[in-house]
Amino acid sequence: MNKHFLKYTFFSIVLLGCQNIEAQNADQNKSDLSIYRVTPLKVHDILHTKLEVSFDYGKRFLYGKEWLTLKPHFYETDALTLDAKGMDIKEIAVMDGKKSIPLKYSYNNEQLFITLNRKYKSTENYTIYIDYTAKPDQLKAKGSNAITDARGLYFINPDGKGDKPVQIWTQGETEASSAWFPTIDKPNQKTTSEIAMTVEGKYTTLSNGKLTAQKVNKDGTRTDTWKMELPHSPYLFMMAVGDFKVYKDTPYKGKEVSYYLEPKYAPYAKQIFGKTPDMMAFYSKMLGVEYPWAKYSQVVARDFVSGAMENTSATLHGEYVQKTERELLDDNQESTIAHELFHQWFGDYVTAESWSNLTMNESFATFGEVLWHGHDAGQDAEDKSRYEKLQNYLRSQKNGDSPVLARFHYQNQDDMFDNISYSKGSIILYALKNQMGDEAFFKSLNHYLTTNAYKSGESHQLRLAMEEVTGKDWSPYFNQWYYQGGNPILNVEYGYADGKATIAVKQIQDNSVQTFSLPLKVDFYVNGTKIRKEILIDKKEQTFSFDVPAQPNFTDLDPDKILVGKIIDNKKIADYLFQYKNAPSYFNRIEAVKFATADKSQDAQLVLLAGLEDQQDDVRVLSIKAIGLEDNQTKNAALKSLLNIAKNDKKTIARAAAIIKLASTVNPEYKELMQESIKNQSYNVIAAGICGLTKFSADEADKALNSLDEDTKNHVTPLIKRFNSQKY
Repeated sequence: MNKHFLKYTFFSIVLLGCQNIEAQNADQNKSDLSIYRVTPLKVHDILHTKLEVSFDYGKRFLYGKEWLTLKPHFYETDALTLDAKGMDIKEIAVMDGKKSIPLKYSYNNEQLFITLNRKYKSTENYTIYIDYTAKPDQLKAKGSNAITDARGLYFINPDGKGDKPVQIWTQGETEASSAWFPTIDKPNQKTTSEIAMTVEGKYTTLSNGKLTAQKVNKDGTRTDTWKMELPHSPYLFMMAVGDFKVYKDTPYKGKEVSYYLEPKYAPYAKQIFGKTPDMMAFYSKMLGVEYPWAKYSQVVARDFVSGAMENTSATLHGEYVQKTERELLDDNQESTIAHELFHQWFGDYVTAESWSNLTMNESFATFGEVLWHGHDAGQDAEDKSRYEKLQNYLRSQKNGDSPVLARFHYQNQDDMFDNISYSKGSIILYALKNQMGDEAFFKSLNHYLTTNAYKSGESHQLRLAMEEVTGKDWSPYFNQWYYQGGNPILNVEYGYADGKATIAVKQIQDNSVQTFSLPLKVDFYVNGTKIRKEILIDKKEQTFSFDVPAQPNFTDLDPDKILVGKIIDNKKIADYLFQYKNAPSYFNRIEAVKFATADKSQDAQLVLLAGLEDQQDDVRVLSIKAIGLEDNQTKNAALKSLLNIAKNDKKTIARAAAIIKLASTVNPEYKELMQESIKNQSYNVIAAGICGLTKFSADEADKALNSLDEDTKNHVTPLIKRFNSQKY
């Protein structure tokens, strides 16, 4: 799942009956051990889930009939507990051939406690029949920052009022599928499925697996049957019903690739989702596991309660993914599309065995985004994506203190959906790839996936797969990054004397945070030559010394930029100018520009001038906003670049920034540029043109805004407000 988003120390593994409880202190002074993660019990295994459902739009009800085929996991039992939230239960029976035998049960509005007709052994399958009504709108379900609602089933504009489309869709993660069908609502359950939806004939449906039957009914309804013949977890079950137009893309190795959109957006389906088949091919080849499901569909729904959801073979996106051709000029959601697709392997094919191990789903999907950008647009784009993940994480920590990645202590499973499970986990994986080497790393991922196919997995299994492939003990890495929290903050001083370059390092993260072991590389730039060395930082304070032919012009600690943490190395602007021009990784370039934005020296202006020509739009935008135009020499050099960006840049956000910057000069020769920009198709460029025109004539700017058609004005107005709030 892609979502818009504890000081724990692992301290014990406690065996409690048949339940494996892994706990850790939330605080050294905290004695409340009532909050811990319990590995989901496997008393029963669900083998198959068959559903027949219909909908009452007026009441917001789902009428369901279910046939649940199960078997005891190991011990024989005559009792079954199912999750079922806020339902009316009409009948529960066990099937004996075509006959049904009524069963006794009790229900507390959260769970069904069913007494079976006899004891069943682990070698015996049995089928339970349940007739029920789900009433999601009457369910008092709390959401979270990541998943804002937990009703499981949603009726969108069921009364058909106004312009909003009438839709039905589901959202199962974390444990909300049991709000629309009884199940064992845990991620370590795996079941095949068959869902028959009876809907009004005018609507299109989507669910997991293949559409195997469509039956037109006499009352104007239609029953669509979707079958998933491979096992997947209940939280990944999905339904979507609405007036969707289906665009079928080029099949991937004979498997349907399709996009479900509102009619208004259907003409742009290929532009929105068109890289999907290439992504499927890339991920399949990289992992050595072909895309595993019968088809891959993506649907966009209104009022979705999260960013997007990787339902097996049928991802559901929030409406922000749905854009017209004009909107796509300014922005797209390629990262989200890549993220959800990678989940089809990490999350769906092999599923985190509990929410404590959410890293096995979300860290990998975020990592998949990074790798896609590198494949699609080159190493610099990959590094940019990785840098963004690092910054997302660093905003979540304080003095190096942050929660554990594999978190066995939490108050609510939804708390796991944060910048630790997503961003930090992804760059921990990237650093591990760097240490292992690509060949060993991806062979290990293949081993993990194939060993645990259609089952659940956890971080220990990933480690064991890596050890089996490489023959190396990876416990130290996992103990440090998966089972302890925090990150290093390195204070670094560089020196040179008597033919030796020195690096003095102090780990200055909070004292409550571990001391890290960090194998890093160092590049010394000496008289036009780059000299690479390796160091191991594993103490609070260390000094490293190296023989070099002369005093280094520049020292680049961690040139691969794999450190999951921060380096404070007390560089001056001259160092940043050198690193931008001579050690120009994305990390080095953007850090140089960031430093230069707060410096008014000539060297800072030289960094920003170089930044105007940078290959990445965010670096160009930072440089545009910060560069000073007071000095004539800088101004003359900058204006030429700014004008070129304003007229020709492929990224409209960079064009917009340059237009506004040029307007800030109040030079009359740029007024025509403002007027021409307002005629552009890009909303960013139009908004910038109006902002810029205000510098010359507020009345003309107001007139230009009011002359726009309603759609353009609605898009441009919030952009104008945003641009006006920024400094140029």
